[in-house]
Amino acid sequence: MLELLEHCTLCPCNCNVNRLKGQIGRCKCTDKIKIALASLHYFEEPCISGKNGSGTVFFTGCNLQCIYCQNHEISAEGIGKEISIEHLAKIFIKQQEKGANNINLVTPTMYVYHIIEAIKLARENGLKIPIIYNTNGYEKEETIELLNGYIDVYLPDIKYATSNLSKKYSKVDNYFPIATKAIKKMYEQVGLPVFDENGLIKKGVILRHLILPNNILNTKYILKWIKNELPEDVYISIMAQYFPTYKAKEEKTLNRKINIKEYREIENYICKLEFKNGYMQDLGEHEEEYVPKFDLSE
Repeated sequence: MLELLEHCTLCPCNCNVNRLKGQIGRCKCTDKIKIALASLHYFEEPCISGKNGSGTVFFTGCNLQCIYCQNHEISAEGIGKEISIEHLAKIFIKQQEKGANNINLVTPTMYVYHIIEAIKLARENGLKIPIIYNTNGYEKEETIELLNGYIDVYLPDIKYATSNLSKKYSKVDNYFPIATKAIKKMYEQVGLPVFDENGLIKKGVILRHLILPNNILNTKYILKWIKNELPEDVYISIMAQYFPTYKAKEEKTLNRKINIKEYREIENYICKLEFKNGYMQDLGEHEEEYVPKFDLSE
């Protein structure tokens, strides 16, 4: 499967570079897996972290260029270490041995071929916990189809409703139509969430959206689309953890946290649309403290 990296079209960027020969496209990834951290993570949704934590693997690189990325050290600046497929499989097993509720693959798109092979190896060696695909949402339907049978839970972002915003903040002008098609493909594959007796997710889709300051209409449009286009029992996760970092500090529309007025407006809109399931993150004061330390540990 890795031979497909000779003409990489894994994501909607369709860079068509030969990663096997060291050529890099938008994501800045070669043919080697690169990770920045593998650890138990306790700050995901309750059905993911639970008491034992989520066995999270943070991959280096990204196919978006979000100017407010909280993980910019790994998404844009390349912090990480190269590992083999066999090593990745061992990391999965190690996280399971630590008691992780699941394996949580953060920004995995660039390494789909590697991940599939690592999952095969890990399952041969006793991996049984669910695999979570934690993505920015900028995915191809064909790539999601490749993951059929390997991924139990999809945790996609749905960031922008308009191309103006996606181009301004993430340097892509077609985010919404691509992300929404990919999300529907995820639903076709794994359906609505299924939970075990302890309330931990075993299978399904949870949709994430980060509220951005000065962009409440964007959030409302996305919530309306979810309500109209996806199953009635859809699970949403609305995040209020935004804080200005990276290049967003110089962007006048993004150089502050969301305020209580914006938060309440979205809270009320969620009630108005009568969403039944999901999470809304509390509005905090020290969000930057929850960004992981990418120390290459595992």
